[in-house]
Amino acid sequence: MKTRLPLAYQILVFQVAIILLSALIGAAAAVWQASQELDRQSEQRSLAIAQAVANSDSIQQALLVGDPDALIQRTAEQIRRSTGASYVVVTDSSGIRYSHPNPALIGKPVDESPAVVLAGQTWVGVQRGTLGVSARGKAPIFFQSQVIGMVSVGFLEPPLGQRWLSELPGFATTLLPSLAIGVIASWLLAWRLKRQTFGLEPYEIAGLLEEREASLQGIHEGAIATDRDGTITLANDEARRLLTLPDDCVGRRVGQVLPQGRLLKFLSGGLKDEDEVLLAGDRVLVASRRAILVRGHEVGHVATLRDTTELTGLARGLGVDSLTDALRAQAHEFANRLHTIAGLMQVGRAEEAMNLIAQTSGVHQELTEALLERVGDPVLGALLLAKAAIASERGIDLRVSEDTVMTRSASGRAHGASSLDSEDLITLLGNLIDNALDAAASSSDERWVSVSVTEQDDELVLEVQDSGSGIPEGVGGQIFQEGFSTKAGPNRKRRGFGLALVRQVARRNGGDVTAVNNGGALFTVRIPLKVTAGR
Repeated sequence: MKTRLPLAYQILVFQVAIILLSALIGAAAAVWQASQELDRQSEQRSLAIAQAVANSDSIQQALLVGDPDALIQRTAEQIRRSTGASYVVVTDSSGIRYSHPNPALIGKPVDESPAVVLAGQTWVGVQRGTLGVSARGKAPIFFQSQVIGMVSVGFLEPPLGQRWLSELPGFATTLLPSLAIGVIASWLLAWRLKRQTFGLEPYEIAGLLEEREASLQGIHEGAIATDRDGTITLANDEARRLLTLPDDCVGRRVGQVLPQGRLLKFLSGGLKDEDEVLLAGDRVLVASRRAILVRGHEVGHVATLRDTTELTGLARGLGVDSLTDALRAQAHEFANRLHTIAGLMQVGRAEEAMNLIAQTSGVHQELTEALLERVGDPVLGALLLAKAAIASERGIDLRVSEDTVMTRSASGRAHGASSLDSEDLITLLGNLIDNALDAAASSSDERWVSVSVTEQDDELVLEVQDSGSGIPEGVGGQIFQEGFSTKAGPNRKRRGFGLALVRQVARRNGGDVTAVNNGGALFTVRIPLKVTAGR
């Protein structure tokens, strides 16, 4: 296994490397700047000395007569020694040397072109000569306004290594304290980071982050976390899908990405935190909310969302429930008849028992064939038969209007390009009939439910009416709101979603649902037959 360097040592190594690199860069810049400044000073000093020598009358007179006594050499060497210059060279107007620290070069022309200076101008700069690289200044020698020669004075530059060595003590006095401060600061920073990260190394934190992301994205439930201000700090892919959240939802407040409603109220802490049933678009969610505690302090909340039924799954579930209830009701009814037949057989009334069997079979067969033949659509017919069995068990008369008919294609859609499929039909009609049966069951008079499914003027019209007490005054459109219910009982928390689903399905298919009191409650759903569904 590869050995990993602890965070404290990593910070120390990087800090020391940064300090050393910064110090080296700073030292190089300082040396370069000092060298440039030294060159400028040496150039100006060289020029001043050269001008002073050029203005000397003795040098001028000796130069005019060819300096037979070597006066120029003696004078130049005296000036060189007294000023500390590296050389003082005097030439005639042809560039022939009359003085030089190396006497062997006297009488020979200078290496550089003297044209600029012999033209009457001064010159300063850094050049390489016979003695090495030097900062030099050059001045013309005038006599009666004529240039008769020039003076060149220079100071040799020390080698780069020598310059570094000369500056090293100064650099060390600043580098060593900086290095010591950096080491101490690195240890303090590492200690603080270790404390904030609970003693975990960076690779361990990265591993935990990868595991957290894999866990959050791998679970089937949606997870959404918010801070104390209601700002979303985390939302896994399932939560984004269930709530249709935008890609940039993290960092935004919940109220900015979700519409007003019970879902927003729940995430804001306005509802119970345990197993709340919520509608999110076409989905029915069961949500729970928990506080996030860090070191005993509440820093936010996390909510988990369980998709208990997708809309199509819910519709199929309603159909299964209806068939289950129908089978249970029929089993109860047939059990009673079987007991009666058994009793007749025991007392020797075999003929009457056979008549009862034939009568029961014939009635149910006749009802099934008549309803399916009149309705036309097998899904609608099966649903009505199931609801009829439930109504019969509860002592309620389920009346199917004579004009109820809906022809459908083999694909499960109505002829004429209707967008309503079988699952949506079960959701719409199943919920309306269930509510009507509950309302009719509370009636003390005649108990009945009337159902009508017709196609009128390019619309599919579903009407369900009951003999109950009707919609309470002041309720109005609240009956279609998610979670609203006028029914009492221990399961009230789970109620209030049937009519909300009816309205959502109707509107999704381009229609709507209305409710009025007409004796009992009358619910009407209208769906356009020629609509392209946005599914």
